[in-house]
Amino acid sequence: MSFAIDRTNFLFANTVRGAKRSAVMFRITEAAKENGLNPYEYLTCIFKTAPNVI
Repeated sequence: MSFAIDRTNFLFANTVRGAKRSAVMFRITEAAKENGLNPYEYLTCIFKTAPNVI
């Protein structure tokens, strides 16, 4: 169900780049749900650790 809502929101993205970034965030969130993780905590962990990866 959330995919249908997000798909509708992508129609109102100002740019193709913005729509692609929204799609990436959607996929990360859905992957967390599929793996039984809390999406908020998962994204928080990613945003805290990603700057230190490179």
